[in-house]
Amino acid sequence: MKNKREIGTEAENKAAIWIEKNKAYEILERNYCRRTGEIDIIAKDGETLVFIEVKYRRDASCGYPAEAVTRNKQRHIMDTALMYIQEKGGSFGRFDVAEIMEKNGEAYIRYTENAFEWRTD
Repeated sequence: MKNKREIGTEAENKAAIWIEKNKAYEILERNYCRRTGEIDIIAKDGETLVFIEVKYRRDASCGYPAEAVTRNKQRHIMDTALMYIQEKGGSFGRFDVAEIMEKNGEAYIRYTENAFEWRTD
């Protein structure tokens, strides 16, 4: 049986493959981690930096995956994105969420661009 980290890594791999194939984004980083938090995938959509949070659920009994991207989680992602920009350069981009759910053993991805906005609160 897989542990949570293995399941998360598998979901992130599926999301990365789907993003490259269906969105044609260039993936720049995976699991960018700083003291403020972690960003699962950092990509470029043309000239736009895209910070992508991947969320997996086996089913919707505990809610949809994107519901787990709480205001507090968003704050950690924004703070980490700011560190990325300061470290690597670039300008403010957007925040997307890739939700992965399974049904009958099949993985389904729902991708939301601009899932939340930059803010300072």
